[in-house]
Amino acid sequence: MTAEDLVEDMGCVVAGSAASLAEAEVLAARGQFDIAMLDINLNGETSLPVAAALQQAGIPFVFTTGYGSGAPVEAFTGVEIVKKPYGAAVLAAALGRLAARVRGRDGGTGDR
Repeated sequence: MTAEDLVEDMGCVVAGSAASLAEAEVLAARGQFDIAMLDINLNGETSLPVAAALQQAGIPFVFTTGYGSGAPVEAFTGVEIVKKPYGAAVLAAALGRLAARVRGRDGGTGDR
């Protein structure tokens, strides 16, 4: 299953998907979502500039990576890393923690 399929199976709405850094930057700039999943490697480019933009905007996100614990995310201490290959339960738990942060931020309404 793709990450998008897993997210939709959890009852979430996929607001967008990006295969390149440029596409991810456009989606991040729109900001029409509550939480994000960022693969550290987007077709050979790092998603760290997108992570910085999301952090600046206060949008919680989780990194996904196949690099293991050596992933280059020192500037993002405290951001959860979901290691590939991951299953639905691991992804659901990580996204659930992010969703709880959003609910806490907006008073529990789910609206931003």
